Amino acid sequence: DLGLSGSTAENRDGFKKLVAEVGMGHAGIVIGIEVSRLARNSSDWHRLLEICALTETLILDEDGLYDPNAFNDRLVLGLKGTMSEAELHYLKARMWGGRLAKAKRGQLRTPLPVGFVYDDEDAVILDPDQQVRQVVATLFEVFSRTRSARATMQHFHAHHILFPSRLLRGAQKGELVWAELLYTRAIQILHNPRYAGVFSYGKVKTRRTAAGTMKYLQVPRENWHACIREAHPGYISYERWLENQHILEANAQSYGVHKRSGAPREGAALLQGVVLCGNCGRRMHVHYRSRSGRCEGNYLCEQFSHNRDLPRCQWISGRAVDAAVSALLLESFTPLAVEVALGIQEELKRRYESLDRLRSQHLKRLEYEANMARRRYMQVDPENRLVADTLEAEWNTKLSAVKDAHEEYHRRREKDLCMVGEKEKGEIIALATDFPRLWNNPRTSHRDKKRIVRYLIEDVTVTKTADGYLSIQVRFKGGAARTLSIPAPVPATELYKTSREVIDRVDALLETHHDNGVAAILNAEGHRTTRGTPFAPSSVGHIRRIYGLKSFYDRLRDRGQYTINEVAEQLGISHNTVYLWVRNDIIEARLHPERKLYMCTVNPKRLEEKLTAEYQAGRTTKHFHTKMMSRLHEVQYEL
Repeated sequence: DLGLSGSTAENRDGFKKLVAEVGMGHAGIVIGIEVSRLARNSSDWHRLLEICALTETLILDEDGLYDPNAFNDRLVLGLKGTMSEAELHYLKARMWGGRLAKAKRGQLRTPLPVGFVYDDEDAVILDPDQQVRQVVATLFEVFSRTRSARATMQHFHAHHILFPSRLLRGAQKGELVWAELLYTRAIQILHNPRYAGVFSYGKVKTRRTAAGTMKYLQVPRENWHACIREAHPGYISYERWLENQHILEANAQSYGVHKRSGAPREGAALLQGVVLCGNCGRRMHVHYRSRSGRCEGNYLCEQFSHNRDLPRCQWISGRAVDAAVSALLLESFTPLAVEVALGIQEELKRRYESLDRLRSQHLKRLEYEANMARRRYMQVDPENRLVADTLEAEWNTKLSAVKDAHEEYHRRREKDLCMVGEKEKGEIIALATDFPRLWNNPRTSHRDKKRIVRYLIEDVTVTKTADGYLSIQVRFKGGAARTLSIPAPVPATELYKTSREVIDRVDALLETHHDNGVAAILNAEGHRTTRGTPFAPSSVGHIRRIYGLKSFYDRLRDRGQYTINEVAEQLGISHNTVYLWVRNDIIEARLHPERKLYMCTVNPKRLEEKLTAEYQAGRTTKHFHTKMMSRLHEVQYEL
């Protein structure tokens, strides 16, 4: 008997060797008291019978001798194998029944989470280590204040608070190990009902996959096998634990049709997670964008556009809605009393004292470990240098850790004492009795504002009406409701649209002025852009492009006027020749007052007559005259 279950051939080298020997014909008979116990699995047992039949191997047990080739013997052996497999099922059922009955009484001994231990009578008690109890209690206290598992983890990291864990296996089983608090660890502790004094069993259901791995499924609370309240001391009450579960569920990311609000985040959208669409009733998402150097949040309902390729249900400007809800809160919120301000001071004081106590306990633990290392070093035989050197190095490591902890403790203590001085206390009292000042204080973070909103407001339903208004229905905690109606924000395309008067004025000025001149005249006449800034040449150019106005140069070309460069390029001559023709009055030109450029009026017929007269007077060659006549005929329609 190797102490291995016969339900499978896996990890049973003896059974595999037996099958191999029989298969190679090295065995003439298989002998056992209960041969059917060789395999409590029908597939393995019948495979062995098949191999014995092929190799003519007999089987002997306490009831007799069997030949697998004989039908009657094969039938008896098959029935014995089936009964052996069924017996295994009955054994498991009885064991599971006993375990379940013990669990329903709350007497089943299970591994305990950190913060609990068994006493000599197998009763669950709080960990006798004061530091362990203090750290676990601090975790629940911080979570009740921040209402976020991630914020709780960040608080522990920011204050350098280590979290304990007790080893469940190995050579150091039962010893405490201190490390940084991980987010997954914080979630596990907050979900564990043990910390509320509840004995529970059947929270997880296991399933073996085809790959041989185990799959763990969470079981709803109402389907647990056992849930016994006040089974042992806890760190929080059962009601508080249920509230924590609701908070964690609400903080989870919302997908599909779930009505989870999510945890308050750092963004500027005040109603993140609590605003609902008035058309379809779904929770609206937040979309942030940067405008004029500041980040603004808008509320979108795009469930149908994502799933069915339909237009957005609603798109609401977040700034207008947030301002309306903020004004409602400032109007309806009753100012806090001075006693509340004093309570805030006491809360801050108690919080810093708790942190100081945790650091002090951690320092004492390190000092104790350093003292134990010193004792071990002092008791070792000096001649045994291998052991003495190892213990000396361990002692030095502990002393270095104590030194670092001392410095960190005093540095943190001084910082905490400076956190709330007399000036800060006065500000706390002033802010606590003046809620508008507290709300508008730049030091009040967006996350804190959202937490205040969620304490007071259940949800906000927003609907954009056909008459250009926003209907905002605010439902407060307790059932009270208020309905607000505000004008819908004007779209940027309408808000920053240039007036018809300015457009007409720009069109008129472009007849005689370039963009620079138009901008100067508009500013002199007192006109401003839609954003209230003076006109610049780029602003005039933008208006031209948006409204399809021709530029100054295009208008000159419509009147047959071109620059020196354009005339030279069209006629295929040099700039000097064009300037010569201007001086000789072959081409009419005038100096533009703004651009300081010659604008030439080109009349092909008149230019042809002038060039012919120049040729006849002998001032140009025949080749040049012929070339220019040909070029004029080519470009006269372009000019």
